[in-house]
Amino acid sequence: MPNRLPARLPRLTPLRTVTGPTDHVVVVGAGLGGLSAAMRLVAAGRTVTVVERGSLPGGRAGRLDLVGDGGTYRFDTGPIVLTMPGLVEDCFDALGERMADWITLRPVEPLYRAFYADGSRLDVHAEVPAMAAEIERVIGAHEAKGYLRYVDFVSRLYRYEMRDFIDRNYDLLNVVTPDLARIAALGGLRRLAPKVRQYLKDPRTERVFSFQAMYAGMSPYDALAIYGVISYMDSVAGVFVPEGGMHALPTAMAAAAERHGTTFRYDTEVARVELAGDRATAVITTDGERIACDAVVLNPDLPVAYRDLLGVEPRRVRRLRYSPSCHLLLAGSRATYDHIAHHNIHFGDSWRSVFEDLIDRRRLMSDPSILVTNTTREDSSLAPAGRQIYYVLFPTPNLDAGVDWRREGPRYRDEVLKVLEDRGYTGFGDAIEVEHDLTPLDWQAMGLERGTPFAAAHTLPQTGPFRPGNRWGQNVVFTGSGTRPGVGVPPVLISGRLAAERITGPDRRYRSKAVTW
Repeated sequence: MPNRLPARLPRLTPLRTVTGPTDHVVVVGAGLGGLSAAMRLVAAGRTVTVVERGSLPGGRAGRLDLVGDGGTYRFDTGPIVLTMPGLVEDCFDALGERMADWITLRPVEPLYRAFYADGSRLDVHAEVPAMAAEIERVIGAHEAKGYLRYVDFVSRLYRYEMRDFIDRNYDLLNVVTPDLARIAALGGLRRLAPKVRQYLKDPRTERVFSFQAMYAGMSPYDALAIYGVISYMDSVAGVFVPEGGMHALPTAMAAAAERHGTTFRYDTEVARVELAGDRATAVITTDGERIACDAVVLNPDLPVAYRDLLGVEPRRVRRLRYSPSCHLLLAGSRATYDHIAHHNIHFGDSWRSVFEDLIDRRRLMSDPSILVTNTTREDSSLAPAGRQIYYVLFPTPNLDAGVDWRREGPRYRDEVLKVLEDRGYTGFGDAIEVEHDLTPLDWQAMGLERGTPFAAAHTLPQTGPFRPGNRWGQNVVFTGSGTRPGVGVPPVLISGRLAAERITGPDRRYRSKAVTW
């Protein structure tokens, strides 16, 4: 039957923007969302002041320098996987700047190297023919054909989702579009794992194309199939690395925004937003300084921003469910491992039990699946000559699990080293020259609710129009992973533009790369 729906349903209500003057906007927090918003706002002629409690921009995309015997190691402390570079281009385009003049992004190849408990391994490639050939080589021709069908599914899913549900502001009355029906017809509202198995029959391909549900804080057995769009963003559209590490991205964004007139106030912490009713009139720093403004963009973790800065806690925010957290080991090392790639996923023997442990039982993984990134494989300048940097991420429950990380942290660090030895990183512990460990307690100390850097989980009641919105009161707007569209570097960059549009009104000029990339 032909599709008789119009290309786009008429918008039932206009976009709801802040009220009153918006000449001076204060952005609280120089994370990626806050920087994305600041770039759009200053480009639209607003006076913009960014107030950041740290000494550098980046927020969760931070940097840590540690000095060892051989020299300085430069660690990224947050997201390590960069996808959808067109969204980065959009930020610079808003200022009339070329991204290439500020930052260099290089494709990572292979995107990931997946290691399995049976001793096999699979390299993940962005080029579809290369990936199909790899699957045929490792698993077989029938599985390669299933992969090609899966790519078609997630590509269509991406087009329908990005246009109407990720890349634009909406209110509940204007969320129904023809693409919602198309997503449902594709099976996007089914569960992810069985949808993936419709195309991919081997457990190895099923895992490598569904583990991305963890980015959304969900098990692939519980997540909606719409989150297959995440596997499109990295496993089809590609993975990139900035020269100088991930922290080079917020550094470049802040520098470009500053060139165009944005004022940055580093080492300045906001204690609260001054309110007259539900209208923000200023932000008050911990030193007692009052910075008057016409509108405020809040980049801290959304529930923390509500509770600590606005002094309110809406019921639906109070009842949010949160994603698992992680233990992160940052190691500067003398050891080199020739069998690994830049990003390496080591799957345990069990798969479903990983999610049952983390989400259902709220306990540490009994059979870990882990990510190891060797950042110096792509950029040797991040470490002293002849040294390596390893970013080792073990998912853990968040602080709701009640794990005593003050006691558990040192023991778990030893468990991490043992698992690494078992997974082929011979002599890993002995080769460490400098290290820094982060547990859920450390994430909490950074201002992240429940000690998770992955924000509220994307459960059905917390997805799309049901995720906390980005407006409050007359002139307060949120950005970051706690609001729409959600978790991950691409959604957070989009959230900054959506926040700016709540102040300036919609600007369609910067949607093209996001929709068509």
